[in-house]
Amino acid sequence: MKRRRAIVFTILPLALAIGTAAVSAAAPALAARPATAPTKGQAAAGWLARQMTGRSHFVTVFNGTKFPNQGGTIDAIFAFAATRTAHDYAARALLWLAKPANLTGYIGDKKNGFFAGATAKAALAAEVSGANPDHFGGVDLLARLASLETLSGRYSDQSSFGDFSNAFSQSLAILALSRHGGAPVAAVNFLAMSECKNGGFPLNFGQKTCVSDPDATAMDVQAFLAAGRKFAATRGLHWLAKAQRSDGGFATSAKAAPNANSTGLAGDALAAGGWARKAALAGKFLLTLQVGCSATASHRGAIKFDTTGFKQATALGATAQGVLGIADVPLWKLSSHRAQSGAPRLGCAS
Repeated sequence: MKRRRAIVFTILPLALAIGTAAVSAAAPALAARPATAPTKGQAAAGWLARQMTGRSHFVTVFNGTKFPNQGGTIDAIFAFAATRTAHDYAARALLWLAKPANLTGYIGDKKNGFFAGATAKAALAAEVSGANPDHFGGVDLLARLASLETLSGRYSDQSSFGDFSNAFSQSLAILALSRHGGAPVAAVNFLAMSECKNGGFPLNFGQKTCVSDPDATAMDVQAFLAAGRKFAATRGLHWLAKAQRSDGGFATSAKAAPNANSTGLAGDALAAGGWARKAALAGKFLLTLQVGCSATASHRGAIKFDTTGFKQATALGATAQGVLGIADVPLWKLSSHRAQSGAPRLGCAS
């Protein structure tokens, strides 16, 4: 996801990026192009698709050097599935992710260590795309994930770079495992026990002061719902409802302005929990951030990070996560099945 503190939704240490290698993975069959006018959510997904390098993935530039952005690419796969569009882009993205160099550069290897959040997210991407997470890019992702579960139930990194695991890592693991046989009770209990006194959930575990975080709470809510833990999910949903601004947006802190990333995650969680009115309000706010027909043609359909204006660097993540809050499809129900091919454009006269 967009927030740099939630590292597993962006990229892992750049030192892990390595060269390309041969790919062997099954991709879903491509579907026909849509015959009806796209929704605004589909137009946003279409804009996102057109930004991909080689029409298959994203890259991150660091100190003038390009590195593969596996996390951002997976976010796009989720956005395409949520809107049931850009299926051809999603299929190419899955093949790109399954290349051993790209996959191990993200989830880790024996030399540099293994990353729980990235492994879980890759497994979820495979499941959403109809691929087998037990044999993806030559790796049994779920077995790897199981090896990263500690005695407490927490999924932790085993890396020479340190432990970057957090609430996103834990939630992604529970989501992926819930879609493939069920998550361990200890893992769900560990996440539930991290709850702050006000019902929200923190991003980082074991802090002296428990600070509820909207992004983490949204992800945790979806994990709890996927695992059948409705009480814990309800506590988080109540906190999210109180944290929502009057305009429908969500912000990373009380003093910050609402943004598309936090609103997309929170709106999708509210929809998943049955809070339809609150979810609709979040979706309405997100649409106010969508670049319209009066803007430069190459920007139309994108979702801006906030009201300060369009910025390409932040619009990619904002669009991917914002789409979730517009489409309102729970993460544990995301599927590319019957998605249409093509990159829809916003309906403009010219």
